[in-house]
Amino acid sequence: MEKYTKILKALSDETRLKIVWLLTNIDEKICVSEIVEVLEERQYNISRHLRILKDAQLIEEVKEGKWVFYYLTSTNNEFRLLMQKTISAIPEKDMKKELTKCKTLLDRREK
Repeated sequence: MEKYTKILKALSDETRLKIVWLLTNIDEKICVSEIVEVLEERQYNISRHLRILKDAQLIEEVKEGKWVFYYLTSTNNEFRLLMQKTISAIPEKDMKKELTKCKTLLDRREK
């Protein structure tokens, strides 16, 4: 039961929920500075939230050069799949501003 509690506690914060929603809906890895800009939060706070999500095994990180990118942990665990499905059901209109900013940053990164 402890692992389920850890996941639910990790998702109980609005900022962490937004991070997981973004990772679920953009289907791309993103770095801390991009999350900071999208969510208009301090870097320290975003790093703390990412650490909590990582401890709950909801996200993973990969280092590419000097950048560390975060992405959703792949899983075939039924509980985790249901959590991701629930999060992806949050209407896009509730995250429109964040999604637009994120897509703009990702487009810039590709150029």
